[in-house]
Amino acid sequence: MPRVVALYRYPVKGFTPEGCDALTVLDEGRIAGDRVLGIRFANSSALDDAWSKKNEFVALVNTPGLACLTLRFDHRTLHLDIGLKGSALVGGALDDTGRKRIALAIENYVLQLDENPLSSHPERTPLRVVGDGVAPRYQDNEAGQITLHSRESLAAVATAVSNPGLSELRFRSNIVIEGLEAWEELNWVGRKICIGQVIFDGVAMKGRCLATHVNPDFGERDITVLKTLANTFNQDKPTFAIGMVTNGAGGQVHIGDKVSLVD
Repeated sequence: MPRVVALYRYPVKGFTPEGCDALTVLDEGRIAGDRVLGIRFANSSALDDAWSKKNEFVALVNTPGLACLTLRFDHRTLHLDIGLKGSALVGGALDDTGRKRIALAIENYVLQLDENPLSSHPERTPLRVVGDGVAPRYQDNEAGQITLHSRESLAAVATAVSNPGLSELRFRSNIVIEGLEAWEELNWVGRKICIGQVIFDGVAMKGRCLATHVNPDFGERDITVLKTLANTFNQDKPTFAIGMVTNGAGGQVHIGDKVSLVD
């Protein structure tokens, strides 16, 4: 029977993940602590606590060098620390002073990168840190879908790109499972899925973006994952993983939980 083998949440949209032993699925269908913050461009018209598309944020899709940063967020004290190559880059609380200090440090770091979304767009600065650090709201999909893929599908892509060590972090899923045939989870769209205490509805196959090209260790685009998904696997739209929502009841998901379809 398939089982959960890894769990991730992403406190800051587009930045590095937290590996977790358990995730709390809220009744609203989002992961507690997931995408509770973002670093948004100045010219975005979205309110700080409002959802907006990923192209209004500094994120891996437009700034591959973010993968070189490490992140630690204390969900109790709401204190964010960001590091680079073993040293502290910036840290602070989510008060006005701390937010400005974090945003300025990230802005200065991004401007030094060869590939960045700011150098040719001065209207995007100053950056601003948005989110209250508690409510998950900055997922790629406005509905806040929880994402899942299988290690078998990952292995199929790894074989196709001749990289047996291909990291699943390129795909930024919340839940990773093992014990399926490759791509089997894509057939779960339209089905009910039981994971631990929670019943999910599979609602969409997840289209992928250029963030998947970024090596999560080195912060450089090194593999054309989108072309591989489209050409090698005959996909009309590059697709990997599925999006899920709950039916109004949350709960806990743990590593080791069994995964099954519900009739």
